[in-house]
Amino acid sequence: MTTSNALRIALLQCPLDWENAPANIARLNDHFESFSADERFDVMVLPEMWSTGFTMSPMAHGMPWKDEWTGQPDVWPEPLRAMHHWGQRHQSAVVGSLACYLVDENRCVNRCFFVTPSGELHRYDKKHLFTFAGESEAYSAGESPTIVEWRGWRIFLQICYDLRFPVFSRNSISNRYDLALYVANWPEARASAWQQLLPARALENQCYVAGVNRIGQDGQGINHAGNSVILDPKGRVLREAEIHQTVWITADLSWSELETYRDKFPVLRDGDLP
Repeated sequence: MTTSNALRIALLQCPLDWENAPANIARLNDHFESFSADERFDVMVLPEMWSTGFTMSPMAHGMPWKDEWTGQPDVWPEPLRAMHHWGQRHQSAVVGSLACYLVDENRCVNRCFFVTPSGELHRYDKKHLFTFAGESEAYSAGESPTIVEWRGWRIFLQICYDLRFPVFSRNSISNRYDLALYVANWPEARASAWQQLLPARALENQCYVAGVNRIGQDGQGINHAGNSVILDPKGRVLREAEIHQTVWITADLSWSELETYRDKFPVLRDGDLP
């Protein structure tokens, strides 16, 4: 596998309008335009359910989806078309989850989409649903993890509450990933767990970790502080966002530094031993 040494990543920490996709698309469009059109990234990441907030009414406010649309960006619903447009503008994959109503199956999922500038689409359905907030009543759980190969890197897609279940994110030599992305609507009341678990996932899996969280109060009156962060494989902070601030944070991730660390300290190899 030919690998680019650097992966340039950007995370958007921002508030979200409650159950109002047009307003959120317009808001995020302004944020993407804060970069010049010729500024290039490899991956740009948005919060969980970025078009609606953490809605428990996906039938009414979620994005309708049919699998037959996968290779047809021209017929995608507006939130996905927006992600594709932003990715084309910066020649970047754009990643974020959406509340999705699966029309052909008459059920809903919290789906993380990985959209490339060419219109290639990858997806991951949230495995661990947050029963405390009723997510398991409104959505169906996903079954399998998703690793996306992109520009020579292997990128693991995760959504919010998945962070609390380390077995599901276990890295391995046989199916190794290099970067774990966590998109979230993580409440401020439990920010300490977010701040401790993200470095733990980086350390135990010897990978870069990026966690992007929304800010502001949602339609349920729940506050979110952000605490978005990019971590190296030793769990050290590369970039972090100020809490309660709308901001992009960016970093260049080094493949050579990742491989050097893995070679010197072969945790993943030892984890695969019988």
